[in-house]
Amino acid sequence: MLRNFLYVLYFVQKFLKGSVISSSLLNKKLKVALTYNVKPEENISGERTPLSSNSNAIKNFNDTYAEWDSIETINAIKDSLQLYHEVIMIEANEDAFEKFRNIKPDIVFNVAECANSTSREAQIPAMLDMLQIPYSGSDPLTLTTCLDKARTKEVLSYHGIPTSKFLLLEALRDLEKFNLRFPVIMKPVAEGSSKGIFDSSLINNIGELKSRLTELFSEYNQPFLLEEFLPGREFTVAILGNEEESIVLPIVELNLHELPSHLAPIYSYEAKWVVDTKDNPLNIFSCPAKITYDLARIISDTALRTYKVLRCKDWSRIDIRLDANGIPNVIEINPLPGVLPDPNDNSCYPKAARTAGLSYQEMINKVLNAAIKRHNLT
Repeated sequence: MLRNFLYVLYFVQKFLKGSVISSSLLNKKLKVALTYNVKPEENISGERTPLSSNSNAIKNFNDTYAEWDSIETINAIKDSLQLYHEVIMIEANEDAFEKFRNIKPDIVFNVAECANSTSREAQIPAMLDMLQIPYSGSDPLTLTTCLDKARTKEVLSYHGIPTSKFLLLEALRDLEKFNLRFPVIMKPVAEGSSKGIFDSSLINNIGELKSRLTELFSEYNQPFLLEEFLPGREFTVAILGNEEESIVLPIVELNLHELPSHLAPIYSYEAKWVVDTKDNPLNIFSCPAKITYDLARIISDTALRTYKVLRCKDWSRIDIRLDANGIPNVIEINPLPGVLPDPNDNSCYPKAARTAGLSYQEMINKVLNAAIKRHNLT
């Protein structure tokens, strides 16, 4: 009990230490452009047709825009920024460049995922770099690197940050280099929001692996990453700020043993988008995670090292899972973390922020203020 108390106290102290990224920056009203993408399947009210848990429905469902935001989320971000600034909406499409040139915002709050190629998350920041317009979040190199799961793991491995053993497969013939231990988990190399990671992505033998690869290569038209499955507990770590002011918000644990018994112990597409709904949310998240101070410190230090090595800016969410020896391994970096505004939705960055005592509006503006300070706009 005492160690859990110390763990929570650790985060409170870290948060207070980083509170210089605060309302003290709000003495200047800026022209802020909000760049975004909205799910095209939403109707005018922002509602989506629920997806059946039927396996055929999952197979036939188009998950192309799973990374894009809902109208509700974009409006919540806009309303948060408008508390202190003038906000201009710019959709992240082929017209964005000319709009940036004409509007000349003081800074851009970027949550755009875009749609095409492995450079998609970097496209808006690259435009802004060319036009010398400041923006929130990471630069094109970091965004492109983090979207490529294999390249990310290569960087982590070089810097000695634990990550599970892996193999990149560009074609079935690459299985000749297979040297991993089963079970393995397979993922499209450049997707987010659990796209292409299904319950059937946890593979136990080579025949099953060949069959799934044949099916998914044609469907996703990109290489796949194979990783040795990490059997331990899973966490996600929200980070806010830059350099010495980077702070770790309270750690979120994904209690995957609480998933329905027919699902594998991974945060799959089925778990994230089918079983977990606003009307019937999965009760698998704990924040702060019920872990010892020592484990919290190791997880936090691993996340901060990762944040620094990959040169993340302003904010990110880093997914970590323990291996068989209890060592935290990095499994993914999300430099554009999801920020669903409704507390009934299982959105981990806002969940961590709320546990740290931040409202949604305060969280969004702290991210913007970190970027304002980094760009010396105060």
